[in-house]
Amino acid sequence: MNKMNTDFSNIYINGEWRKGSSDSLMKNTNPFTDEELVTIQAATKEDLDEAYEAARIAQAEWANELPQNKRAVLEKVADVMQENEEFIIDWIIKESGSTYIKAISEFRASINILKESTTYPYRMEGKILPSQTAGKENRVYRNPLGVIGIISPWNFPFHLAIRSIAPAIATGNAVVIKPATDTPVTGGLIFASIFEAAGLPKGLINVIVGRGSEIGDEIVTHPTPRLISFTGSTEVGRHIGELAGKNLKKSALELGGNNVFIALKEADIDQAVDSALFGKFYHQGQICMAINRIFVHQDIYEEFAETFVQRAKNLKFGDPSKKDTNVGPLINRDQVDRILKDIEASVSQGAKIRVGGDAEGNVLEPTVITDVNNEMPLAKNEIFGPVAILIPFEKDEDVVQMANAYPYGLSGAVHSKNIEHATDIAHDIHTGMIHINDQSVNDEPHMPFGGEKDSGLGRFNGEWVLEEFTTLKWLSVQRTPRNYGPFISQLK
Repeated sequence: MNKMNTDFSNIYINGEWRKGSSDSLMKNTNPFTDEELVTIQAATKEDLDEAYEAARIAQAEWANELPQNKRAVLEKVADVMQENEEFIIDWIIKESGSTYIKAISEFRASINILKESTTYPYRMEGKILPSQTAGKENRVYRNPLGVIGIISPWNFPFHLAIRSIAPAIATGNAVVIKPATDTPVTGGLIFASIFEAAGLPKGLINVIVGRGSEIGDEIVTHPTPRLISFTGSTEVGRHIGELAGKNLKKSALELGGNNVFIALKEADIDQAVDSALFGKFYHQGQICMAINRIFVHQDIYEEFAETFVQRAKNLKFGDPSKKDTNVGPLINRDQVDRILKDIEASVSQGAKIRVGGDAEGNVLEPTVITDVNNEMPLAKNEIFGPVAILIPFEKDEDVVQMANAYPYGLSGAVHSKNIEHATDIAHDIHTGMIHINDQSVNDEPHMPFGGEKDSGLGRFNGEWVLEEFTTLKWLSVQRTPRNYGPFISQLK
């Protein structure tokens, strides 16, 4: 069995576990029990500089490594993960407040991403193209970018970190990871342990734990990384995009969403309700793809709402470590208070709470609210919590207009027994991803994942992440002497 390091009180630079150089300590706690999990001495800008320098040096050699050797390391990573599955799942539950159901799903999704990434060393394809110049051959090579900076989120920390780490390593890059302060282990340090146990050469993966206010900008503006991969809020993502642009770096940004679920008049109500319940309450709604607004045709609104309310009452909430818990805690109390404020404001404008509405600690009860319109705070803002809002509509053009009213476009869903009708509506929704007769939370390792408008830039997964994490070089070969015409002939 491949033994992992289990002491996560240190940062990881150039193959060494060491204390951060900052005087400040970062306390990591369980969001359900408030139990202290680990305390980490934070990193400084000097630590970050060392991490990027180690990555730069290691990447130069790794870029030339044989593809079968790159693949072998990633296959070993999969072995390490599977051997330590229970340990990893336990950390996902206790650090991010994930339910047992969600933690298992996140782990399996991460394995799938890893398996897809094992194919990338053999997919660094180039081309030979004709030339307009006699005797010339044009070649196009696909090369690694170099060093990639990864800023991972707290909601799906394990999956959304490895979604960038594995493809980056597979395509010949090195990485420096800064995990979210709420999930420094499952969003960063645990990967140093996994890849170390798998035998990845030192320097190719480095993990810096520090406060965004101290090193957040430097992760982006440091001269070494050529791409910044970030998953998180639109506000922070816009700032990262601006910094990257000013420094002529690429950025891959998966940001917030105000995702819509549309039940058309001819929807199968039973199927639609089940889909909406999953897409709304899975991981407490703390998913960028989670349903934010549920639009239901007025002819089926009352039946849909009654069925939805009755099933929502059966959702089990509380301790995420219990295997039958559907809804666990939010990541911190600030998130709870933010949502309660929007609930109160929306109710004051006429919305009605049908289920839930209260919180204990960081656990917000599964909540269903009807009589909502598209202008209320719960509709305008990304909820990112276990609160479902139901909005009636009358005409197709009305629901399309309401769906596109806000500057987000990540995911969505449309339900109808008439597939072509649903597809027509789906085409009119300005979003990067949308699903017919399903819900909005879908992610497959071989399909393009990403948003439009304020929901991000670029695409993850499959051949599309290859485009993000590599660069192209044009190399031409002049096989016969070139005739430069009168420019040269008059000189002879």
